[in-house]
Amino acid sequence: MNWYVVYTKPKWEKKVAEQLQKMGVECYCPLIIQMRQWSDRKKKVEVPLFNSYVFVHLTEAERNVVFQSVGAVRYLFWLGKPAIVRDEEIDVIKKWLNTSDTVDLTVSSYQIGETIQLESGPFTAQKATVQEMTNTHYVLVLESLGCVLKMKR
Repeated sequence: MNWYVVYTKPKWEKKVAEQLQKMGVECYCPLIIQMRQWSDRKKKVEVPLFNSYVFVHLTEAERNVVFQSVGAVRYLFWLGKPAIVRDEEIDVIKKWLNTSDTVDLTVSSYQIGETIQLESGPFTAQKATVQEMTNTHYVLVLESLGCVLKMKR
């Protein structure tokens, strides 16, 4: 069984994940809490980490089952084939979202473009490329996860 990425209608990520779970499909919609402001109040809301994406754990033969969910649009493709996400990458996302610890990262004498290996935190043992260094932040590219990480100095 592989993890596939399902593209959903905008703002339908949680609804699609709920529908798929009711159908017995193992799925994962990573959520984060953000502070949103309206004209009269501020409120903490749970929003998807990845807009319009839900991860599903299926065999190749079961892939069409997701289209029984109203909000599922299509699969994300890479090089003409459905994109497959490794179990380790899903585990890293889960670990990162479940950690409440503040992680201190010390970067010294690195140059922009240099590849480093992270030694602590939820991305331990991941390789990252230093993309930018400012007085307050480092911007690292985690190629294996296809994301950019901005960390305080």
